Amino acid sequence: MNFLRKLLFPFSLLYGGITALRNFLYNKGCLKSKNYDFPVICVGNLSTGGTGKSPMIELLVSLLKDEYKIAILSRGYKRKTKGYREVLANNLVEEVGDEPLQFKKKYPEITVAVCEDRQTGIEKLKYLADMVLLDDAFQHRKVKASVNILLTSFDKLYSDDCMLPTGNLREPKFGAKRADIIVVTKCPENISDSKIEEIKKKLKLTPYQEIYFSKIGYSSEIKNETESKPLSFLKNQRFLLVTGIANPKPMVDLLKNEGLGFEEKSFPDHHNFTTSEIERLKKHRLILTTEKDFMRLQPIANATEIYYLPIKTVILNEAETSFKRRIERKFKLKE
Repeated sequence: MNFLRKLLFPFSLLYGGITALRNFLYNKGCLKSKNYDFPVICVGNLSTGGTGKSPMIELLVSLLKDEYKIAILSRGYKRKTKGYREVLANNLVEEVGDEPLQFKKKYPEITVAVCEDRQTGIEKLKYLADMVLLDDAFQHRKVKASVNILLTSFDKLYSDDCMLPTGNLREPKFGAKRADIIVVTKCPENISDSKIEEIKKKLKLTPYQEIYFSKIGYSSEIKNETESKPLSFLKNQRFLLVTGIANPKPMVDLLKNEGLGFEEKSFPDHHNFTTSEIERLKKHRLILTTEKDFMRLQPIANATEIYYLPIKTVILNEAETSFKRRIERKFKLKE
């Protein structure tokens, strides 16, 4: 925490008080949340980003799509359009946002939509699907989800954080009590039992909450829209790693551990690349990026060789089946 953010602590107290009052009014029914008679699964976090919401949405799709007709609803962060919009594979990032476009390209058979008002979006989607996955909607209290899945990163637990602007929390820590399932993401593969117990104590779970631990699973291949190549293709080649995500360190560490030689250029999360930035990137012969950034770097695809490295969420300790059953048990009890 740098000195400037410490100076802003009084504003953190004010912001925390405002969000706590808002949650209190929802909890007491003074502000209304809407229930639905079909499964609505919310994935979110308490912090400003970097917990792995998109890979979690994709894991849920892979676990549930064979049994349910699924739709994904996102607000479409940083899009230049407004209101409800169904995402098409040929949309531009500026029209729908990078992550919704990524979902649609990866799962063309399912409905993906964007809408800043989740109630409006769900009303549209209930005629197209029998289950809605809400991306980044934990603070959207106008909707009462069937299942709330809260993510927190292994190296940045919400229990160790504080409110914006001093810290990175969007709401006070006790908001975590609304979660049905908590997933600690980006864990090391060899996390010890003692560390797991330590984290459980830190998070102070309630009796009705279940906790899971997950890691980032990296593909052994790099891809673009026309081809796939083994990651080893990058050996003995100099390339530029371009990232516009909240925490690129795990990907950087992986590439270094693979013994790859590269330059790195990082941008803020969901960064919209300017024309001058695009022109500078075109000068590099070979570029590797994330799947989300690849959606926003389409303008250089014809000018240089560019690939992305796919990732996925992997539930540790072979608990994927348990995770799926826990989710289904929650919403089936409400049917």
